[in-house]
Amino acid sequence: MLYGRGTERAALDRLLAAAAGGRAGALVLRGEPGIGKSALLDAAAAGAAGWRVLRAAGVESEARLPYAVLSQLLAPVLDRTGALPGPQRAALERTLGLADGPAGDRLLVGLAVLTLLGDLAEQGPVLALVDDLQWADPESAAALRLAARRLGAERVALLLATREDAGPDPAGLPELPVGPLAEPDAAALLAHLAPGLADPARALAAARGNPLALRELPQGEDTGALPPDGRLRLAYHGQVSRLPGRTQRWLLLAALEETGEAEVLLRAAAASGLDAADLAPAEERGLLRVALAAGRVTFRHPLLRSALVDRAPLADRLAAHRALAAAYGPGEPLRRAWHRALAATGRDAEAAADLAVAAATAASRGGHQGACAAYERAARLSPDPVLARRWTVEAVEAALEAGEVERAERLALAADRPDADPVTRAHLLFARGVAEFWRGENASAHRRLTEAAALVAAAHPGPAARVLVQAVHVAWYDGLPAVHRSLDALAALPLPDGDPLGPVVRYLGAALGGGDGPTLAGAERAARAAGAVVPVDLVLACGAGLVPGHDAEVLDLARRLVREAREGGAFGTLPTLLFFLAEAELFDGRPGLAADHAAEALGLARDTGQPLWTGQLHGFQAYLAAARGDSEPCREQAAAAFARGGAGVPWARWALGLLDLGAGRAEDAHGQLAALTGGPFGYQVAAVRAVPDLVEAAVRLRRGEECAEPLARFERWAERADRPWARALVDRCHALLAPDEFAEELYRRALARHAEQPRPWEAARTELLYGEWLRRGRRKAEARAPLRSAEQAFRLLGAAPWAERARAELDATGGPAAGSGPVRAVAGLTPQESQIVRLAARGLSNRDIAAQLFLSARTVGHHLYKAYPKLGVGSRADLARVLPALS
Repeated sequence: MLYGRGTERAALDRLLAAAAGGRAGALVLRGEPGIGKSALLDAAAAGAAGWRVLRAAGVESEARLPYAVLSQLLAPVLDRTGALPGPQRAALERTLGLADGPAGDRLLVGLAVLTLLGDLAEQGPVLALVDDLQWADPESAAALRLAARRLGAERVALLLATREDAGPDPAGLPELPVGPLAEPDAAALLAHLAPGLADPARALAAARGNPLALRELPQGEDTGALPPDGRLRLAYHGQVSRLPGRTQRWLLLAALEETGEAEVLLRAAAASGLDAADLAPAEERGLLRVALAAGRVTFRHPLLRSALVDRAPLADRLAAHRALAAAYGPGEPLRRAWHRALAATGRDAEAAADLAVAAATAASRGGHQGACAAYERAARLSPDPVLARRWTVEAVEAALEAGEVERAERLALAADRPDADPVTRAHLLFARGVAEFWRGENASAHRRLTEAAALVAAAHPGPAARVLVQAVHVAWYDGLPAVHRSLDALAALPLPDGDPLGPVVRYLGAALGGGDGPTLAGAERAARAAGAVVPVDLVLACGAGLVPGHDAEVLDLARRLVREAREGGAFGTLPTLLFFLAEAELFDGRPGLAADHAAEALGLARDTGQPLWTGQLHGFQAYLAAARGDSEPCREQAAAAFARGGAGVPWARWALGLLDLGAGRAEDAHGQLAALTGGPFGYQVAAVRAVPDLVEAAVRLRRGEECAEPLARFERWAERADRPWARALVDRCHALLAPDEFAEELYRRALARHAEQPRPWEAARTELLYGEWLRRGRRKAEARAPLRSAEQAFRLLGAAPWAERARAELDATGGPAAGSGPVRAVAGLTPQESQIVRLAARGLSNRDIAAQLFLSARTVGHHLYKAYPKLGVGSRADLARVLPALS
């Protein structure tokens, strides 16, 4: 029976009821040690009669072992992995040691967990419980959080329990605080536990509403101002100290052994001169329980483990680690190596080598955080400074792979010495540069990366090229001179013929530096033929194509790379590729598709912890909202981009300028756009393409002469882009600035060039401006055709303020409005619904769509069901007729 937990039980009941009805959910229970989180998990399991219940718990000493908690949680259902999509199955099986091969993208493991839970829920509701999340290995915790964030229409409930001092949950999952019992409830519990207690008031005061303290504290003992775990540890110290010495040694072995496997513990005990009878006093007092059928040893409470380790003399701890290291079989190399390392009292070459081998195995299965810890310890143990330095570099690399850039930087700083060999120094400088880039320290990051590449350029030009490609990316946010320095260094590298990065390097030089070079398609073909790692080696080239205006080529390549990233499980690169795809779709006049892909990219960037791209995508989404005239979403997204700083700021400024321009606030628009196009980052994609908006705002303020310099730069850019749509924008700008006798010819020329290479948004903007010019010249009948065309195009694009502006102008001419058009049929879809509907209309099954969008099949079906009435269709077969409006 639970005392005083009505509120918490009600929250759990709501979670289970929603999950049973097909609305999955996750909840984090947070509270101090002993407060009753485990009891609430037990209550949830008891209330889930007929459900499949999966359960696991973190163990403090096991936190360094990759995927330990996930292995424990999924052990009963691993026979179901064969039904997972190929990349997800491979990632999960390799990380759990069920199959050989290189580890897949670590975040695919989380998606595999999501899919597996969803598949299980097709047979009946599923409850997954994880206790002591604060001690879960980081890899398992990351996979569980990713799955929790993407739960949708599955009959799945996920409950995670963690300590209140474990820090806020980075996934942003809903939390339920579990606090001390109210005094009447605490008194009722104490009366149940100790009905004959002489002085209950003293015990209540000592326990302070903590249920475990009411059970464990010696009756009436005054523990002063100790925190809850301190009071409980003190109580456990007292209980253990009254046990025989041999029993205490047995308990220490059990406390240090992570898995609780009775077979391992019995072997370790025998090696220590102990037998099963020595454990009997602890069992009699209920300190632990041995389940022979399951082969498990479990403690009454995790704090008891900590208390046993804390109080044990050093000699006993070392002896216990030695015994445990000898007790593990060949199937547990990492556990064996760790215990051997923890038993070392000084430099130990053999223990260090074992730990390094185990670390390499962990890294090969995607356990990069565990591998980092093992390599770091191996380096400290090694008496050989060369090996120690090598293993430190491996620790740095593992930390970078795990996304722990601060840890990588700390290790690199400690190991970076001028007398280190060039390759080692290059690795360490690279890690420091990446960490600085993540913090937005672009100038110093660029210096470190450039220095790292220079150290190995002569002997290892291929790896140096990869570092310099990263340096180009960093330089893009540092300033144009830094970009040119990186491009010069890339061009000077002695890359051998046939190096897969050669075509990419040549294209970057042409696209970003203005020189001659291959086309984007040519660079792609040559790089693939030379064995480039796709999509990784082509990512930056794809984005760079937008700089000189190669939008159609970027659109084509980005579509291919996104598909390949999905199929190959290159999860970490998808936010970048989807952003480039969304930009190209926007410029091509497909804002609906751009919004879908940007929303997906933002979710993935959050999941993968990529602050650079979350900032970019907030700024980009602000622009999309500005074009639609959605003021509040635009300002919220822009504020988020400004808060991130750096990469997202140009798009955010353009968004705010466009929002003001569409609303007729020319002065405000001019201020935003002038700061963008005239600032130090005026070479960036958003800044260059915002110049026509700046010209329009300046003309409305009768300050057209102020935009002469940015317009001249834009003309040079358009000449280099050599695309009809770019020349059309130049003509439109000149038409705005020209005297009336020249303006009409410029407008007509712009419209003719738009017709050569249709871009609905820009063509409609030109038609609107031309129609306004004609109406102001009292040529109302002639103005109606371009204004009507503009209004219809804006409505199809969802650009409400611009459509209303065109309608107002059309009304002023006395002409009828163009009508709302088919856009109303799809306007109510969310980005995710829109994306799912488009894929379903192409004939993909729910399971295919789920694998592509990293959702569950049931969630896909749920979104389709919600979309049908919005689209006015009754079934999947009817979707084909609405596909043109969606596209």
